[in-house]
Amino acid sequence: MALALCWSLAAVLYRVSAAGSVARKLSVLLVVEGATLISTGYLDLFLTESAKALPFYPVFFRAEEIVHTIGDCAMLALYPPFLAAALRTKMTRPFSGIRVRIALGTAALVLCGIVLWGPIKLGGTLLYVLLSALFTYALIASIHAWHTASGPARSRAGIFALAFGIRDICWGIAYGVSVLFLWTGTYQVVDPEAPGALYIIYALGSFLAVPLIAYGILRTQLFDIDLRIRWTIKQSTLAGIFVAVFYLVTEGADRLLSSELGNWIGLLASALLVFFLAPLQRFAERIATLAMPNTQNTPEYAAYKKLQVYEAALDEAMPGGISVKERALLNHLRISLEIAAADAEALERDLQQHSK
Repeated sequence: MALALCWSLAAVLYRVSAAGSVARKLSVLLVVEGATLISTGYLDLFLTESAKALPFYPVFFRAEEIVHTIGDCAMLALYPPFLAAALRTKMTRPFSGIRVRIALGTAALVLCGIVLWGPIKLGGTLLYVLLSALFTYALIASIHAWHTASGPARSRAGIFALAFGIRDICWGIAYGVSVLFLWTGTYQVVDPEAPGALYIIYALGSFLAVPLIAYGILRTQLFDIDLRIRWTIKQSTLAGIFVAVFYLVTEGADRLLSSELGNWIGLLASALLVFFLAPLQRFAERIATLAMPNTQNTPEYAAYKKLQVYEAALDEAMPGGISVKERALLNHLRISLEIAAADAEALERDLQQHSK
């Protein structure tokens, strides 16, 4: 599920974004993260002992190690430039330069070689310490950006801070336990013998954080994403109530009466809920409002969100000056969002004054 989440969101981000944008950078990162995740040893959990005894298994296992190590090292090289583009604060600005990106890539290649072909205690410990430091830095940079930025940039930074906070907890535990195994017992970069809880915690680091990171980007790419999420929460709440009532009544009747009669009583109870559909819908609406406050399906709200999307695109294009190509893309975006030229010009002037 976490792998499907990473790669499906990568496809969505790629489709809705322009070349060189923050969303494109994140789509590449999610492809790498998905490959890193699935090569941790999850595939081994599906193999039988007889399959592991086949001649191909050592080659397969080594391929997992290589893919996983390359993925971890690639995240060390790719995440800092992504944060520099997404947050644009004093803390992240040094990673936007081409020389720094080349240095990060070179260091990642060297580290990859150490982990794969050097002493595993040295390479593994160094890798996990650096990854923990990376995501701790991402959390601190996000909090700093949330404290200093305004408008869409502030909202994005707040979402990032929550995402990286969750990831720090999950992956910090996974990396800490891995380093402990490294120095106290037998350890491999990909370890199918690791405790099952460790696999769950590691996957949760992506399963919970990746949607938040993608949402932080997509909310400035798709003006109606909040409305779609609100609608999904409302419908899911209603569906959850019906499923829960059917299950509880069916199981209760099954234990007290019979299996066949339990199913009929469960269906009858679910049908009776239809008579209470209006109050249930109001309850689901309140849940959706709590989850997505200040989100209303009105023309005024849609116009406001369209301006936010255009503002985010302008803000991303303005550093270094807007090129002819970027200006053409901005004009196309403005027309598609039905924003008046005068409003777009006023917004651009405001951003220029704010940046000074």
